[in-house]
Amino acid sequence: MTNATYDEIFGVVLTLPPLYRAMLAEHLLNSLDEINPEIETAWNREISNRIEAIDQGKVTLIPSDQVLQKLRNR
Repeated sequence: MTNATYDEIFGVVLTLPPLYRAMLAEHLLNSLDEINPEIETAWNREISNRIEAIDQGKVTLIPSDQVLQKLRNR
């Protein structure tokens, strides 16, 4: 690929709405990594456990603005 081709592609991508640029970025990053099925299974299990804990009221959720303010105050 030439620099001109890269610049053309990049220029087109920058015209996309932010959501589509984010989706494209995610797809590009995922294309760089080989997926380890064991790690993916472990993460899916962790996500399910966290959702279940939230649904059952076992954890206290803190609004992001409070978390960010606490970090700023450090």
